[in-house]
Amino acid sequence: MIHQREMATRQTRTRRPAAELAEKTDPQLKVFGMSVGFYDTVVAAPSQAAALRAWGTRQNLFKDGTARLVTEEKATKAALTQPGVVLRRPIGTKKPFGLDAGVPQIPDLPRSKPAAKKAPPKPVYRKALDRAEAELSRLESRRRSEQVNFDTRRRKLEAEEAEATSHFEEAQTRARERVEHTRRAYLEAGGKLET
Repeated sequence: MIHQREMATRQTRTRRPAAELAEKTDPQLKVFGMSVGFYDTVVAAPSQAAALRAWGTRQNLFKDGTARLVTEEKATKAALTQPGVVLRRPIGTKKPFGLDAGVPQIPDLPRSKPAAKKAPPKPVYRKALDRAEAELSRLESRRRSEQVNFDTRRRKLEAEEAEATSHFEEAQTRARERVEHTRRAYLEAGGKLET
């Protein structure tokens, strides 16, 4: 018997009328809202952290804009009558917020038109590709011929250069020998070199 009275007392303590709660609400309460699934939700709480706890999440939904401060008069009034309680209504409607928002009405999707038949693909002609490949082949063949010609001319020029260098070195050696021979003869004859 005592147990039943105690339970009844607890229930009356926790179930205060909404009007009584509204009168005793903290003037610092703010109303926050967010959309969850098919519902818009609002909750009156003293802080964003308290609102997140009421929604049952630890993630900061205010940071990414999922949750926000609500200024709509009807939503604010409804939330302030039941502080800390999450109220909901079907998303995108103007129905009042409440504990049981019911099942949202989802409109039928418009039926899509059957896909239009695609036109048969145009026949592919290889003529243009064959012409482009033949042109490329001609260009590459011409370049190979030019390269062979350049290589031949380069070898010929290198041979000419080697022969000219050899003639120069031989002539230079003979000229130096003449200079040395003539200098000795000059000095032996009594000539003096200018320094």
